[in-house]
Amino acid sequence: MAVDRARVERLTRELLEAIGEDPDRPGLRQTPSRMAELYSEFFAGVGEDAAAPLAHTISVSRGPAPDTLPSGAVLLRDIRFRSVCEHHLLPFAGRAHIAYLPGEQVVGLGALVRVVETLATRPQVQERLGEQIADTIAESLDTRGVLVVLDASHGCVTMRGGRQPEASTLTIAARGEYTDTAARAELIALIGASPGGLHA
Repeated sequence: MAVDRARVERLTRELLEAIGEDPDRPGLRQTPSRMAELYSEFFAGVGEDAAAPLAHTISVSRGPAPDTLPSGAVLLRDIRFRSVCEHHLLPFAGRAHIAYLPGEQVVGLGALVRVVETLATRPQVQERLGEQIADTIAESLDTRGVLVVLDASHGCVTMRGGRQPEASTLTIAARGEYTDTAARAELIALIGASPGGLHA
């Protein structure tokens, strides 16, 4: 479902008037069309199937590299994402770290990135975003466990209220074998050692 750009433009003009501004002054004249463009990008995932990128899987035993079945987790770290908090429509952004224990079927790593991007480009809260990523991977892939760690900075914390510019929020979503704290301890340590790492 595409964003209704014309409607966003009309409503942006109305919003500018509601805060006492003149939408026709030079500095604001292009703002409604800029907002329509911005919202089309920020909310591109609304109505999109987040599992679609995972539809093309590769058989490990019958695929091009039958001797490469991982004995442990596949961990993709430092996936940059940005989203919009549904409470104040302010941005939040950070890094996603995804691990899964593969079975017979694996997926290209880029597909995991696209899952994050699709789910993040909707009005969101971080806790739900992590759970949705974990559910999508667990339900779409042949996996024994999934772990999703999100580390993000929120505009509603850094720019309003208490204004804590250094604050970040860490959430963990686990499925299968990774619901056991001990089973995921090694992965949490590896994520913390990554270039993006986890905020101290």
